[in-house]
Amino acid sequence: MINLYELSKDELTHLLGEWGEPKFRAQQIWDWLYEKRVGDYDAMTNLPARLRERLKTETRLGVLELATEQISRDGTIKRLYRLPDGQFIESVLMIYDDDRRTACISTQAGCAMGCVFCATGQMGFARNLTAAEIFEQAMAFARELEAEGDRLSNVVLMGMGEPFHNYKQSLAAIRRLMSDLGIGARHITVSTVGLVPHIKRFADEGLQVKLAISLHAATDEERGALLPVNRRWPLNELMAACHEYVNKTRRRITFEWALISGETDTPEQAHALGKLLKGLLCHVNAIPLNPTPGYSGGPSDTAAAEQFIDILSQYGVSATVRVRRGIDIDAGCGQLKASVIAPGEIANDL
Repeated sequence: MINLYELSKDELTHLLGEWGEPKFRAQQIWDWLYEKRVGDYDAMTNLPARLRERLKTETRLGVLELATEQISRDGTIKRLYRLPDGQFIESVLMIYDDDRRTACISTQAGCAMGCVFCATGQMGFARNLTAAEIFEQAMAFARELEAEGDRLSNVVLMGMGEPFHNYKQSLAAIRRLMSDLGIGARHITVSTVGLVPHIKRFADEGLQVKLAISLHAATDEERGALLPVNRRWPLNELMAACHEYVNKTRRRITFEWALISGETDTPEQAHALGKLLKGLLCHVNAIPLNPTPGYSGGPSDTAAAEQFIDILSQYGVSATVRVRRGIDIDAGCGQLKASVIAPGEIANDL
């Protein structure tokens, strides 16, 4: 069955031509999908009934099947979707008091990066998502928000998976978020653990999309223990790529930093990070760790977090402590799947 979200406008026109339909039908369907954003063929009222019936029989409006959903007391919505091949992915909608509505979407089922404190990294890698599967996660939230008189304002590619490990499909999805969903480039963020060649490639894309890098430690020994990717691209190579990115794009990089009590929140780590980032156009987004069953570390307390930020300011490094969203539900990357799917099932579907 054909997923309409997989088709370009030209491909949709070609399909309908094979069905003997006039070209303007493709534009009508395109408008229903991306302007009116309906999720039901019966809502496409300017299409003949026979065409709507054929669409129902031979095509589908997306592939995401909701497996479970959790809603936090802070309004955060976390969803676990089942894909047609039995894989699971997660998406999160974060509701902010300043009217931002941010979708956090996945780019892979599982992840090959193996970050030790990440629930997804503890699962291993299953497969890459297609651009349509990535895009559809944001579309689902956008459609529902608009039905309530609201709108999706931001999208971050920070869910399950490493976007730059699925570079082609992630970039295709980003372009569709801009063209088909109307999300401005500056309201989209792509996050990476530090795949150096792809950071350099991204600098040449000519996009105003924001770049975030999961850093989490300021020395090779400590970062390598948390993020195995550091053994392939150590900090000197990563930071050289970051400086090259800023010089080419004139855009600020956000560094993500998990505050782990007694490990990454110490004054020593703060001073090392300040020295590492001094003079670079960047911002540090520090967030107390979301605990996972597979990692023994815990989140920093408020005093340690504030001291960490104060030390960074001594080096002229902009930094804030981010408020954790959905902490009362399984809102951390991979946590909902891990809590719903039994360990044996996780192993089998990977």
